[in-house]
Amino acid sequence: MLQTAFQRYINNFRGFTREIWILTLITFINRAGTMVLPFLSKYLKEDLNFTYAHVGWIMVAFGFGSMLGSWLGGKLSDKIGFYKIMVFSLFTSGILLFLIQYIRTFWGLCIGMFVIMIVADMFRPAMFVSLSTYAKPENRTRALTLVRLAVNLGFTAGPALGGLIIMNLGYSGLFWIDGASCIVSILIFTLLVKERKKPADLDIAKSETEIPASVFKDKIFWIFLFVSFITAMLFFQLFTTLPLYHNEKFGLTEFQSGLLLSLNGLLIFFLEMPIVSFSQRKDISKLKIILWGSLLMSISFYVLLINVWAGILIVSILFITFGEMFIFPFSNSFALSRAPKGHEGRYMALFTMSFSLAHIASSKTGLEIIAAFGYQTNWFVMGSLGIPSVAGCNWKQKLMKLANLKFL
Repeated sequence: MLQTAFQRYINNFRGFTREIWILTLITFINRAGTMVLPFLSKYLKEDLNFTYAHVGWIMVAFGFGSMLGSWLGGKLSDKIGFYKIMVFSLFTSGILLFLIQYIRTFWGLCIGMFVIMIVADMFRPAMFVSLSTYAKPENRTRALTLVRLAVNLGFTAGPALGGLIIMNLGYSGLFWIDGASCIVSILIFTLLVKERKKPADLDIAKSETEIPASVFKDKIFWIFLFVSFITAMLFFQLFTTLPLYHNEKFGLTEFQSGLLLSLNGLLIFFLEMPIVSFSQRKDISKLKIILWGSLLMSISFYVLLINVWAGILIVSILFITFGEMFIFPFSNSFALSRAPKGHEGRYMALFTMSFSLAHIASSKTGLEIIAAFGYQTNWFVMGSLGIPSVAGCNWKQKLMKLANLKFL
């Protein structure tokens, strides 16, 4: 029985092209080295002694830079190609990460984070377009999931390793390793993967007849962006307010917080691909899966209202992790499949911008609520935000049924 289960798990990873595996490898290297983000709020608050308000505004600058970078990355991917954008973004990000550790003033960090995120998040829409180019049409959803697994496997190692580095070398070591991982990743990519034009098979007929020519007139896609924004806003609490809560309420060290975040990545590594493959075999409605994921995200914050037992942190991580597995792989696939030919970069830019806007709203709103009313109020507000997300999923399903569109 165990051998059969293992074989089925391995079969989920068959059929990918060489380029997809290389993209997965460089994503893992880059994400494993991404140790700054999970500890950024702690670094600003505890190492640089900024107030909650200052931390919130730096995160706002971080988010606005991310939004602008996502839009630029998408537009330029459509104009000059995803390959050049990916190389520029990762290499330059590595250099900027080396430098930003020497900025320690409030305004300097606002500007620095804004600039670095413009450059860094040009990568995301370009990478999504590259997956549609290098993956076989029938494997695109699984290819997106494979790269997400690399992200989460990297996060499994990254936060725990990052906590150890902070304890031994201080926060400076995180910036050096993060920057180096960006440069190493893109060097491997340029050496092993050749530039290729976007494929011509992205459902041209579907694009011309079922989807509006302009993304700004695509009502279904904008409802989808609203759902993506809400769920991402909840998800980003994992990297902004929750690490602070671990320490202030339960006295967890950076290493212990890192282990909790690593649990998230480990579960996704083992379970997300089987979930995606099972849903495809059974032809389960993708939008229903996203709906259930939104509900689980919401519950993950309601359970934190029980604040007398440290074990509730594990329970919360389990809910948010399963919510993430039900939402993000199918959301990525929906956004890419919705894009008409030649507009993939624009659609993926808006999709990634919804995450950037969510990062702004999540960090600023969460930290302001905590400063004024405490953690418990923040958990209640965040849990309640999941309800409009569920409603948005229902609305989107009804509109797609009326339009007789696939991908339900």
